[in-house]
Amino acid sequence: MKINKTNVARLLDKAHIQYELIPYDVDENDLSVEHVAQQLGEDIRQVFKTLVLRGDKTGILVCVVPGDMEVDLKAAAKISGNKSVAMIAMKELLPLTGYIRGGCSPIGMKKQYPTYIHHSCTAYTYIYVSAGIRGLQIKIAPTDLATYTQATVDDIAQ
Repeated sequence: MKINKTNVARLLDKAHIQYELIPYDVDENDLSVEHVAQQLGEDIRQVFKTLVLRGDKTGILVCVVPGDMEVDLKAAAKISGNKSVAMIAMKELLPLTGYIRGGCSPIGMKKQYPTYIHHSCTAYTYIYVSAGIRGLQIKIAPTDLATYTQATVDDIAQ
């Protein structure tokens, strides 16, 4: 089966970063990380979701957290230099990032936003993040992801 390269894959190729594109079956009624992890046959703690937030001082920021966790808003605010942060409205996702819900990748957004990855990623040789479309994940070394996105690796989830 030929997998068409996404913009995310092209960016990683250009940066000479190793990755694998892993397809999965999309369920339009279930865009949850649980469903993705089940489709991949992987531990949900290795399948990371990309969440976009807005800080009261710094504006947009990106948090990449394990599928079984939620962003700790207080920790994310502190780490990102904000007093408070909140999830953006769903209707803002596409205009801000270029991605839709269920296909939001920390790689290749319209702008380079400050990015924070949960420190548990360092326990694995590889993790999964969206390849930028529904139905496709990128299997990548967490250190490569953090380097490419210029991310801060810290405790941002609970």
